[in-house]
Amino acid sequence: MLQQEIDQPIIGAWGPAESRSSSPGAEPAVKQIARFVSRADFGSIGGDTKLALKRTVLDTIACAVAALGGEPAKMLREQFKEYGGNALCTLIGGGRTSPDQAALLNSVLVRYVDILDTYMSPGGLCHPSDNFGAVLAAAEMSNRSGRDFLLALAIAYEVQCRFTEVVPVMFRGLNHALQLSMSVAAAASRLLDLTPDQTANAIAIAAADNVSLAVVHVEPVSHWKGISPGWTGMRALYGTSMAKKGFTGPLGLFEGPNGLNRLFDQTISIDWTNPGLGASRKTVFKKYSALVHGQPVIETVLALRSQHRFNPEDVAEVVAEVFQFAYEIAGGGHFGSKDRPQTKEQADYNLKYLISAALLGG
Repeated sequence: MLQQEIDQPIIGAWGPAESRSSSPGAEPAVKQIARFVSRADFGSIGGDTKLALKRTVLDTIACAVAALGGEPAKMLREQFKEYGGNALCTLIGGGRTSPDQAALLNSVLVRYVDILDTYMSPGGLCHPSDNFGAVLAAAEMSNRSGRDFLLALAIAYEVQCRFTEVVPVMFRGLNHALQLSMSVAAAASRLLDLTPDQTANAIAIAAADNVSLAVVHVEPVSHWKGISPGWTGMRALYGTSMAKKGFTGPLGLFEGPNGLNRLFDQTISIDWTNPGLGASRKTVFKKYSALVHGQPVIETVLALRSQHRFNPEDVAEVVAEVFQFAYEIAGGGHFGSKDRPQTKEQADYNLKYLISAALLGG
């Protein structure tokens, strides 16, 4: 029964197949997003949002610094030595390399420890600070100010979170790096001074070849879970630079016969006339180094351990009741068995391990 429920398509009030394309003559969604990007104004950002953005920057840098000694960072630096690159951008932790490679490594550093921010919605989630590495590289390569960087970051948060709000990405078997491709392209377009038409092409280029699969979250969880967002950001930044040179992309990204509307079996309707840039105020920070679905579980176990002061060796069995998707992705459900975690990537996506670690170590 459970397998049958997971395999069922998400059904909503989206209408029949023929209604999933825009009406004739309607402006493509990528052009609507591009106009939103071009009109974004730092002066319209309220004090609370500016504070949230600055808080996010500090938290994100801290996440990256915490990952400097991790295996992926060392491996990528070795990769960069082999491939070289025009040293235009700074690497967190020291050194310089090309903008695309800087976007990759700095994004991987942000994600690796798995304590970065999260945006939650009824249809799923995303990690908006995945944008940070690529947006930072775009700002540095174009010699932008901190004010410009914060505006671009706010744009990225808005694009990624608005898409996440209305599209059940992971329920369709896709990874939330998909919407990241569009948000990075949008922010980079603003920093690199693309025209609205170039921006629309940049978003189309970035998303068309970054339809990332949710298999990266399936057991055995590999390095790629943490590298996938950086890979997407790297390609989106490079594609944005190509769009500035005049390369074009599929403007029917959403509405075209084989676009995102068809992929998700819904008309993706987002109000891009809304100039708001407050998405950073809606994100949450993790308290523990683990997937966001595990945060309340860890909190509960630690509270029980503190209140009852039992000896963990006396515990014969633990029964945890969690919401469905937490079980599927981290409890041994649809994403695979959680009985034998062997790596960091497996451990922080494993409720059994996280509960045991909290009970044993406090």
